[in-house]
Parts: sequence; structure tokens; C-alpha cells
Amino acid sequence: MNDTVLEKHSFGAEVGRLLDLVVHSLYSEREIFLRELVANAADASDRRRFEALTDPKLAPPAEAKIRIVPDKQARTILIADDGLGMSRQELIDNLGTIARSGTKAFGEKLASAKAEDRPSLIGQFGVGFYSAFMVADRVEVTSRKAGSEEAFCWASEGAGEFTLSPAEKDKAGTDIVLHIKADADEYLEPMRLETIVRKWADHVTMPITVARDGKDETANEGTALWRKSKADVSEQNLKEFYRHLGHYFDEPWASLHWRAEGMLEYFCLLFIPGMKPFDVVEGDRDSKLRLHVRRMFITDRANLLPSWLRFVSGVVDTEDLPLNVSREMLQTTPIMGRIRKALISRVLGEMKNRAKDAEDYGKFWGNFGAIVKEGLWDDAEHRADILPLVRFHSSSEDGLVSLADYVGRMKADQDTIYYLSGDSVDAMKNSPQLEGFRAKGIEVLLMSDPIDNFWPERNESFEGKKLAAVTQAAGDFGKDDTLPDISVLLAAMKEALGADVSDVRATGRLTDSAVVLAADGVGPDLHVQRLMRRAGRGGMPSSPVLEVNPRHKLIEGLVAKQDDKDLVKNVAETLLDLAKVQEGEPLKDAAAFARRVGMLLAGSLAA
Repeated sequence: MNDTVLEKHSFGAEVGRLLDLVVHSLYSEREIFLRELVANAADASDRRRFEALTDPKLAPPAEAKIRIVPDKQARTILIADDGLGMSRQELIDNLGTIARSGTKAFGEKLASAKAEDRPSLIGQFGVGFYSAFMVADRVEVTSRKAGSEEAFCWASEGAGEFTLSPAEKDKAGTDIVLHIKADADEYLEPMRLETIVRKWADHVTMPITVARDGKDETANEGTALWRKSKADVSEQNLKEFYRHLGHYFDEPWASLHWRAEGMLEYFCLLFIPGMKPFDVVEGDRDSKLRLHVRRMFITDRANLLPSWLRFVSGVVDTEDLPLNVSREMLQTTPIMGRIRKALISRVLGEMKNRAKDAEDYGKFWGNFGAIVKEGLWDDAEHRADILPLVRFHSSSEDGLVSLADYVGRMKADQDTIYYLSGDSVDAMKNSPQLEGFRAKGIEVLLMSDPIDNFWPERNESFEGKKLAAVTQAAGDFGKDDTLPDISVLLAAMKEALGADVSDVRATGRLTDSAVVLAADGVGPDLHVQRLMRRAGRGGMPSSPVLEVNPRHKLIEGLVAKQDDKDLVKNVAETLLDLAKVQEGEPLKDAAAFARRVGMLLAGSLAA
């Protein structure tokens, strides 16, 4: 190779760290390197076939396949495909830069994962190519982009840098050569490689061969599993296909396999994962269901399911679209609309059926509940279907409860479903906001997902019962005609606090606490206001109501000294800060708060 055209590039510090994590922390599951490289080759082949639908010059050869060639003498494994290939820049972008999810998040997940769960992190974080370094001390990638005459070779020993140079390749596609480490001899055995392919890639529709004794032997069945009769597909078949499809290592929580016939004919095999993939939250919000037309992969960007079901993986294969279907047609054809409607109905039906087993459904809800609730905000068509499936923590019940459970326990004269939103369920259970509700035996739903701060405003009622945040219902709920009259103190406190509060009023909804914050009745719930302020969003009400418990000993003592303006001011400011602390709000001046507390404590000890 001519050194004058050999370019040297350094991996970013992030990539170097990622390589170290993959090689050393996922060491016990080395065989997954082949699954990842074969999956990449299959994706490249699918992409080339799709591009050829609109540009026939890019069509792959009729005998296109994925070849795996072990060479014991040279101690190498070749994985070759006839796929779309990569340009020089694509080699740099795809193999020389950090995976989308980032090493920091990868490392954090890795540190907390059980040993048996760690392999799944490779698929979750999109770092599959780097798994090659678990078995190889040098990796060479020679690629030629379909439609181009140029080829380039990317090479690295995984130790901080890679090289890039022009290369010769007689056809489009990618060849990956792994120089096998001394302790990875087993992967030079054709039988071992065939076993791995059958385990992880048996359902890849592209033929996969493993060279043995100079001949390419077929290693995968290559059957479109979704087109088989449900009776002919075993649980093991489903599990293997699910793991191949989503690069998972767990078992699916649910499998939906059916064939639709009639006006439309299509085949479906969908999975709801048994664990939460990282990128279902951190990645984009689009559904990635694979659309096939007569077995041929077309795209995973057809939006076959709404974003609030984006965790569902699988394949939809239809007879009713042309093979050269355009992306524009996918967005406008009524065929896609009818398929999408049927898929949503099936998934909701499965969730409804599985919800009968509270423990089993609780596992699903823990993984994907926050995502499902996004539909309550942005999918008007399906809100009524989603609401019965939503689960919550409760102020009075163990485990998760439904809205129907809550309504079934409501008091005869209660017409409102009350909820409290916050950052932590444990913190909310101890919130003074619940004191009056507990005293009256009224249950409150506890909501801790960020989306919980928004969806209730678009779902005003359930079974005729309106939904209300406890901080917004505080004004009416806290009324009590038997409360002592502390109007003089309240006026003095409001004057002392000025614009920091919109009002100071007495409340009967507290039993143990002296004060609590409430919304002023205009605008969103207190927790929503806090989130908006954290996000730097202006225009939100920022002055809460300070509610005071007239029966609390501290307030009774302050009433006796309400003519002392300085004392009232210090105590009022301290109580407002205490109320903010109770709500998890940051203090405007923590040092001043500490000084006031110290002064008041000193005064009480001297009395």
C-alpha cells in the first residue's frame, strides 16, 4: 500500500473509551460480534435493493449473499456483502465517530446492568461494529459504494486511531476482514460460525454462507417467518426472530402474529419487548416497524404505528403496494392508513387483555408506561382507548392502580379524580399537599413522569368524573367555616412577602404542616410551573398562593406576636421558603434562609 495516500485519523476520546468498554466489559459474550456484523451486512443489502427500486443501475447481483470465510492459516475471518457500500466520508462517519447514544450513557448503563443483561447494550446503543474488536486485534473494512468506481479501505487496531486509503474492489459492497486474536481460535471453525448464524440470523432473508473445505455452505434458513402459519412457528422461532430483529437478548413480553385477508392482504409479526431499550426514550420518536412488500424490505420509516407505540418492533408485509412504492406514496395512500389503524387496534387489544394480570402488566407499564401516556397528549383519536390502560401509584393503595380502580373506590359525594404530580413518588407520598385528603379519606393519584404534567389538560374527565390537580383544587378543598380568624396575620404576611406570592390565605386542608403552596387558580399546576421555569420558559405564573394552617402551634404563636412587623416578616419569609423546600423548589436565597432559621432558633432557645 502506498504510504503517500495513507491517511491517519484519531478516534475521538469518546470512541476510544467506548472500544475499551465493549472489549473488556462485554468479553464473556464474544459471539455477538458475528451477529452484529451480519446484521449490518443484511441492512446494507436491504438498502441497496430499496435504492434500486428507483435507480435500476444500483441493483445487486442476482446471486447476492453474505459470505463468511474463515481462514485458519491466515487467522482471519472475512464477512463480505453485496450491499450498498460506503463512500470515503461514510467510512469516517460510520466507523470513526461515536455512536449516537454516547459513551457516557453506555458506561452508566453498563455499570448498573446485571452480567446477563450486558450483551443487549450493544444492540441498544448502536455500537455493534465495535464488537469486532472483542475477537480481533485488527479490523480492515474495504468498501465500494454502489454507483461509484472508487473503493476505500478503513483499518484499525482499536487503539486510538484508524487509517484510510484508496483500495481496489471489483464490485460494490463491503468486505470486513478480522485478524483473530490468539485466544479466539474457536471462531476460525466453520461449524462454530454456522451455529452462531443459525442462532442469531436464521431468519435473515438474504442468503448467508460459511466457507467450509473450499465450498460456500448455506448457514441460514432465510424464511420469511411472518408469512408462516402461526401454528407452524414455535416459541423458540419467535424468540430468535425477535432477538435478531431488535438486537435484543431478552424475551418478548408479547408476540402478535396474524395474517389479514379481505380487502387488504398483509402479514404481521409484532413484538412488545420484555425490557426497555435505551434508545426508545433517548432516540427519535418515530416507529421503526419494518415495511415489506412481497417479502422485500422497503423501509422502517413508514410510521406504521404512532410515536406512543414506538417501542413495538416487528414486520408488516403487504401484497397491496407496488415494489417501487415511493416515500410520498407511503404518506398518502389509504392502504397505509387502513393498515396503521388495524395495527393500533391489535396492539391496544393485546394490552387490554394482558392488563387483566396486574403483576404481568405492571412489568410492561414500568418499561413503557411513560411512552404510552404520550398518546393522551397528542393522539385525540385514541385517548378514550388509552385512558383505561393507564396505571398510577396511589396515596392509599399499594402497587399500581387504574382510573377505573380509583372511581370504584370514590366516596359517594365525590365527583373529582384528584392527582398530584412531582419528581418522585416517595416524596409525593410524604407531601403536605396530601394531608387534608388523607384526613378525609380521599385517594390521590401520584404521577411522576414528565408527560404527567401535560396530558391531564387534554383529558378532562374519565367516566364522567373530572380530573383535578390537588394544588389547583386547594382553594375549594381547604375551606372550613370552623377555622380561627387570623385575617390580620394573613394581611401582614402578604404585605411582608409582596410579589413573591399572589395571596396568603387560611386553609383547613393541613393537619401536620404549618404552610403549603397552592396554585393561584390561573394557569397550570405548580409542578408544571416549576418545570417551565427550569426550562427557561417565560410567561408562566410564578407567584404561588401560600396557604396557612391556623390550628398549627407555630401559627398560633405568631398570631400572638403579629404586631411585631420584623418578626412577622422573618417568619413569613422562612415559612415561604419551607413551603418551597417541601415542594422541591430551589430557594431564591439559600444563605438568607439559613440566617433566618438560625436567628429564629436562637430566639426560641433564649425564650
